[in-house]
Amino acid sequence: MSASGAPDDLRVVHELAGLAALVAERHGLYVRWSRGPRTDLGATSSTDELTGVRLPGLSANPLDVEEWWEGRSVELWVARRLYDYAHLPHDQGPGVRPWVLKGRETGRGPDNEPLVVDVEPLCWIGPHVIAEAREAVARQESEWGTLRRSGH
Repeated sequence: MSASGAPDDLRVVHELAGLAALVAERHGLYVRWSRGPRTDLGATSSTDELTGVRLPGLSANPLDVEEWWEGRSVELWVARRLYDYAHLPHDQGPGVRPWVLKGRETGRGPDNEPLVVDVEPLCWIGPHVIAEAREAVARQESEWGTLRRSGH
């Protein structure tokens, strides 16, 4: 999909189970937390917030289940992938929300996150999915912290 035709009116996934089913059936999917495909694909790259360096792709987080997960719940896998970055809408301001894309990895960003090009927007992730992800993580025996960094 070209940058000029990138819709922000993508379908919305409203259930964690629905997102997990998508991840189970398709490979090469990523989640991106931003103001959406129309904004992102117009820019075609991300910028390192610390240095201002333009990165060679959009920063995103992979949703593919790793082999070491060994058949555990795809829903829990996806929940963790979302939980780790659920602070971003608060930190980055109004309009920032998660969406799923298919793309090709072209490198790694400063936080070792994939940088993705040839982006095909697939769907938005609804707020109920994030709430379900938080609940799934809360049910685990060990505490998980998010990747949120404090300013010490």
